[in-house]
Amino acid sequence: MSLHLQGLYGMADADFGDPVLQGEMLLRAGACAIQLRAKSWRQDQVAQALERLHPLCKQAGVPLIVNDRASLAHLADGLHLGQSDGPFPPDCGLKGRSTHDVLQLHAAIQEGADYVGFGPMYSTSTKTEAGPGRGLAPLRLILAQSRIPVVAIGGITLARLPELRATGVESWAVISAVLGAEDPLQAAQAFRA
Repeated sequence: MSLHLQGLYGMADADFGDPVLQGEMLLRAGACAIQLRAKSWRQDQVAQALERLHPLCKQAGVPLIVNDRASLAHLADGLHLGQSDGPFPPDCGLKGRSTHDVLQLHAAIQEGADYVGFGPMYSTSTKTEAGPGRGLAPLRLILAQSRIPVVAIGGITLARLPELRATGVESWAVISAVLGAEDPLQAAQAFRA
């Protein structure tokens, strides 16, 4: 599956409820990718969620990425790993790596990543160990040095989206501002374009 990351990179996060229902909603909202994140779930639960979500993503022509679970990458279109999650296994499909600076960006490109997540852009409550927000200047530096797509993540709100887009970044991942919204579908649609 080809990777065209533009607009909302959808995060289906089990901490906010049923990630399959979230994935369906994010597809309806027009997300360019769906990442399944279920850190506290057992392996078989994540596998079942991927098996339910993958056909819907395929039908929509949107890649399904599994977060952290290398052994389940065959049930999705790709795998997203953090800095401490080790190397990508062979045949894991699309490869995404979380990065926090230029050195990590270059390391990700060297290991064959198809895209990187960069952040946290702003302070975030979703990932407490993420540290302080990186801000717009480091994002501009990353964009200038990256030859693969960059997805901005962390503390992104609708109010901050215009300044974020002004950097030239083409895709952004949003968790709490969508999944914690009163109307998640409406919120996701607002972040789409």
